[in-house]
Amino acid sequence: MSTLSELVIAQGRSSQPDVDWLHMLVGDLQLIADLAFADIVIWVPSADDGFVAVAHSRPSSAATLFYRDFVGQDIKGEWRELVTAAFESHEIHDSSAPAWFEEMPTRVRAVPVMRRLSTSGPDIASEPVAVLTRHTNLSETRTPSRQELTFNDCANELFSMIASGDFPDLGAPTGPRRGAPRASDGLIRLDVDGTTTFASPNALSAFNRMGFNDELEGESLAEVTTRLLAGKIVVDESLPLVVTGRAPWRTDIESRGVTVSLRAIPLRHRGERVGAIVLCRDVTELRHQEQELITKDATIREIHHRVKNNLQTVASLLRIQARRTHSDEARDALTQAMRRVAAIAVVHDTLSEGLSQNVDFDEVFDRVLLLVAEVASAHNTTAHPKKSGSFGTLPSGYATPLALALTELVTNAVEHGLAGREGDVEINASRDDETLSVKVRDTGSGLPEGMVGEGLGTQIVRTLIQGELGGTIDWHTIMGAGTEVTIDVPLRWLGSSTSAR
Repeated sequence: MSTLSELVIAQGRSSQPDVDWLHMLVGDLQLIADLAFADIVIWVPSADDGFVAVAHSRPSSAATLFYRDFVGQDIKGEWRELVTAAFESHEIHDSSAPAWFEEMPTRVRAVPVMRRLSTSGPDIASEPVAVLTRHTNLSETRTPSRQELTFNDCANELFSMIASGDFPDLGAPTGPRRGAPRASDGLIRLDVDGTTTFASPNALSAFNRMGFNDELEGESLAEVTTRLLAGKIVVDESLPLVVTGRAPWRTDIESRGVTVSLRAIPLRHRGERVGAIVLCRDVTELRHQEQELITKDATIREIHHRVKNNLQTVASLLRIQARRTHSDEARDALTQAMRRVAAIAVVHDTLSEGLSQNVDFDEVFDRVLLLVAEVASAHNTTAHPKKSGSFGTLPSGYATPLALALTELVTNAVEHGLAGREGDVEINASRDDETLSVKVRDTGSGLPEGMVGEGLGTQIVRTLIQGELGGTIDWHTIMGAGTEVTIDVPLRWLGSSTSAR
């Protein structure tokens, strides 16, 4: 299914600011559907003077009318006249008689979606960016509860604000949706002075758990929260604006070990604030989980930091031992071991710096390449390492064996490929959604008779690439141009957690 942006832009009648406005509205479409106890559909004008559905939200507070999405479909004939009237008149239109849908009577309301041009000025766009329709099922005849009546009143307030360009609010910060309060979690209606005129049972229960034992209705929400937070040293500076309904912000309040998230939606009529909706949700367990994750992340980073320090200590000891040994063969073996340990330490050092267990392997490899200068100086070689392409982001399970394997290949190219001469070592990386390909090429003498060595370094590379990464590796001599090693590593284990940069 196409995205909202693709569907809107494909109609050829909307600008990018129109698309951005619709994205903001769609972010609260579920809230509107829950308050209205009805299906909500957004229609944008099409090139043939019709309308195409670009978003659909079903209510969690009532049964849906539409079991299949309308998204991407042209408007049905029975709704077209009403939607067109709302679009052309810039006013809300209601169906004059029940509209039938699959033998069910429905009531349809069409609301023009007007876009405000700035956060401070009263100017709105010259025509609607879309039309929102509410589809209410009339087949369930029952006496609505006080909560349902209040929710519907709130929905009607929001419809009026949508038609006047006051909702969504351009001044609202774009925060994470995780843990955001919903209408079913708890709703408080405030008047213009911040006094509670209605509190749903769930909202009252949330405040009861924080230690408030009276009725919220008739109380100033600001005074209630002040009493709950008495003695608190640190209080969110946005709290007064949220609990009085003056700003469209979110904040958390905590009392007696209970954390409640609050979100204020100021209600306006012709630009003047007339009250507010405050949504509240008990997020105690959610905040505990987030704190546990932060603690675990910090612990993991500390572990990586200590592992890096230990590996660097081991590498230093190997370097000291190599300098003191009198055997050339032993010195060479200790130096190679030191470089291998140092390459692994680079990966752990990178992992210790971030929250994610994924690493920017281009940064890791740039640091690994610094080892080439040390290798070259020890063999009277002048090597010019050149890197092209990008490795992208890799999880630690890929980064460690790949860093070690590439260290072996680059070291081998300097030690044996160039062998006392001046030359280039070129590393080219490319990747798509399925494979990471790396070529390591030197301008040295090439493989003797095209034979691949059977030393420890070669065995390590084969084990890492073929055994741990499930990839393939190929050595071949380029006539008159040295040796090229090609590595292909499948990225099937990455899943959706990591993508190419």
